[in-house]
Amino acid sequence: MRVEALTGPALSAALDDVGRLRIAVFRDWPYLYDGDLAYERRYLEHYRTSARAVLVGAFDGESLVGAATGTPMEDHADDFATAFSQTGLALSDIFYCAESVLLPAYRGKGTGHRFFDSREAHARSLGRRYVAFCAVQRPENHPARPSGYRPLDAFWQARGYAPLAGAVAKFRWKDLGETVDSEKPLQFWMREL
Repeated sequence: MRVEALTGPALSAALDDVGRLRIAVFRDWPYLYDGDLAYERRYLEHYRTSARAVLVGAFDGESLVGAATGTPMEDHADDFATAFSQTGLALSDIFYCAESVLLPAYRGKGTGHRFFDSREAHARSLGRRYVAFCAVQRPENHPARPSGYRPLDAFWQARGYAPLAGAVAKFRWKDLGETVDSEKPLQFWMREL
């Protein structure tokens, strides 16, 4: 499997494939996302328009089987400024690692580390001091929670990330089996570079 960072036209060319991966991977717990490509195209547009965005692609031959994205946090100010308002941190110091999606058959081979390594290197090249991402929060007793589910907390902690107290964003999307969007809390995790 080949993993490479894409920017500019190469990033733009891969965005529909990233949207399809998001739809496929985020159907699973804990996201339970019932997405469509029209929404994905709108959501991913800011990666096309940000000159400092990065998309780290995992390829099996020419097929995109995984992707991780990131942009400077101020590119997401409308979504996240409130979550960071009480932290004392400047958005201009933070690089935001958005989705990391990888098809199940390709997991467990170190690709998640390569995704983070590449995005953290990109953040350093932009002079960022911190890297952050957010993780959806679901109740422990949620009826769709699979038995034996293992959250990724230990993976993130081993990479030096920790939950950022008080930094919670709220997003809306339609869960599988729902007819309307509902609000979900997303906890920010952060590390200093």
